Amino acid sequence: MQKTTVVTGILLAAAAVVLGAFGAHALKAKLDAAQLQVFETAVRYQMYHAFALMLVGFSFDKLNPQFATVSGWLFLAGVLLFSGSLYLLSCKTIAGVEHWKFLGPLTPLGGLCFLAGWILFLTSYVKK
Repeated sequence: MQKTTVVTGILLAAAAVVLGAFGAHALKAKLDAAQLQVFETAVRYQMYHAFALMLVGFSFDKLNPQFATVSGWLFLAGVLLFSGSLYLLSCKTIAGVEHWKFLGPLTPLGGLCFLAGWILFLTSYVKK
């Protein structure tokens, strides 16, 4: 799990760089300022939690493995739900998903995954 967590974090960070550049260049002419801000929020939180995954992986030997593993999964779920839904919501017109009503509720669920991931990360450190 340790190596997988670090690799996943690195891949998410690389994807955040690509998506950030894509948003700044390719989407600048297609999205309004509010949509771009939402897209940038998605990139920012993806990058934060990519680093969080790497931190969990690099410090795995100092953590309770059960809590650390769940923490990593929650960070990944948070990126997929929070950032993923924000990417789609900000680009819903150009992506053709303007009728996907379920996207809005996914964002706070992703935020809850982030919060739970941080709480379990702390717990994994304290319980070691």
